[in-house]
Amino acid sequence: MLDTTLKTQLKAYLEKLTRPIQLLASLDDSEKAKEMQVLLREIAELSDKISLSENTDDHERKPSFAITSPGHDINLRFAGIPMGHEFTSLVLALLQAGGHPPKVDADVIEQIKNLDGDFHFETYISLTCQNCPEVVQSLNLMAVLNPRVQSVTIDGALFQTEVEQRQIMAVPTVYLNGEVFGQGRMSIEEILAKLDTGSVQRAAEKLDAKAPYDVLIVGGGPAGAAAAIYAARKGIRTGVVAERFGGQVLDTMSIENFISVTETEGPKFAAALEQHVKTYDVDIMNLQRAEKLTQKDGVNEIQLASGATLKAKAVILATGARWREINVPGEREYRNHGVAYCPHCDGPLFKGKRVAVIGGGNSGVEAAIDLAGIVSHVTLLEFGAELRADEVLQRKLRSLANVTVITQAQTTEVHGDGTKVNALSYKDLVSGELKNVELEGIFVQIGLVPNTEWLKGSLTLSRHGEIEIDARGQTSLAGVFAAGDVTTVPYKQIVIAVGEGAKASLAAFDYIIRS
Repeated sequence: MLDTTLKTQLKAYLEKLTRPIQLLASLDDSEKAKEMQVLLREIAELSDKISLSENTDDHERKPSFAITSPGHDINLRFAGIPMGHEFTSLVLALLQAGGHPPKVDADVIEQIKNLDGDFHFETYISLTCQNCPEVVQSLNLMAVLNPRVQSVTIDGALFQTEVEQRQIMAVPTVYLNGEVFGQGRMSIEEILAKLDTGSVQRAAEKLDAKAPYDVLIVGGGPAGAAAAIYAARKGIRTGVVAERFGGQVLDTMSIENFISVTETEGPKFAAALEQHVKTYDVDIMNLQRAEKLTQKDGVNEIQLASGATLKAKAVILATGARWREINVPGEREYRNHGVAYCPHCDGPLFKGKRVAVIGGGNSGVEAAIDLAGIVSHVTLLEFGAELRADEVLQRKLRSLANVTVITQAQTTEVHGDGTKVNALSYKDLVSGELKNVELEGIFVQIGLVPNTEWLKGSLTLSRHGEIEIDARGQTSLAGVFAAGDVTTVPYKQIVIAVGEGAKASLAAFDYIIRS
């Protein structure tokens, strides 16, 4: 199962174990069970602190295996072979069960240990899912730290009957005590916030007590991260408040156009951003949504949904944007599993496949032109009677042999096989007929929605809801700057957002020292 390189790397990691680990295998006569047995034997051979035995309990899923430590009540199990994206989850589970300290904040560890109740988590995953490992690793850590937490990771492809019975159409899907707990990416802080309802109020009280910042950045995406680093390097008191650190990047499958990074995945890029910011003295306040911006006596105040208020001499707004959705059945279920919103980022993943582009404006037609050079065929669907893109773009589009344009088409549903998209339905607005297009990918290009609803009435927004800024990132309010996709700056790209964040931070510092 493991090649020589992986064995060498894993052996080095297992040297960090401080206590014995026991692997308990529940096997049947299937080929997957044989593969699992080989994997477990190879792991056990890499450390004298690891033992392997077979569990004869007929109530456990087969094939599966538990990771525990003698003398410690750990309820952690993999129902499947954790390779692919989940190999890191396996390594971390081994290390943490073996006593190696986790890289999470001390208050998070304490919150996990103090959870009151019995929590049996079942997480359905795909080995190719990039959003699954964070959820799996969070729940596994909770099972290591709290004996009343059980975590079972289930490979949906291996336990297809369960998937069909529970009608699971997206991964990760998490069940808690037999009921659906959540779907999609969740950080350990988000999971704890759902379990520990009093944590929101406690966090709000802590935030309210914080001293004013020199610079407070609202938003934790590329623009916000760059702004935080540039501010902190000036030696001033810097804070970042965000709904989720990483922002929209977390939902991007592949990044191949950030200069100097040949290829990476969105979650990895977001983790690198956060790690870089944490090397400086920056106060990161995650899982916090801003609701109002006001100014009092020259001080900026950000009111949060939790009820807390943060103060700062200067504020940098970097709340980003979100893709405008078509809001039809199947769209959210297959997001990142065939439904995409960024042709620049995800287009190469569909090489040689059939795709659709929804939207006939400039962004939609540009996406169709770009994709036509990569995929086998593009079907462009436009709701109106005519395309709305510039004529020069339309001429280019019509010159492409592998593009079909359908106007007066209303997308009604996204279809899939449970793991990926395989078709879409649309209504012909002329005939009223419902039609299907078989394909492997759908690119929604009906525009971006800037995250500025909370700022209406506070500062000047464009007709599209973007924050209007000058060349320095200054907004219509003195001491308030903005950067990234939330602003009027054209071309919503990560590399541009990073530069804009740095620029806004330098402008904010200049404002502070001159005020």
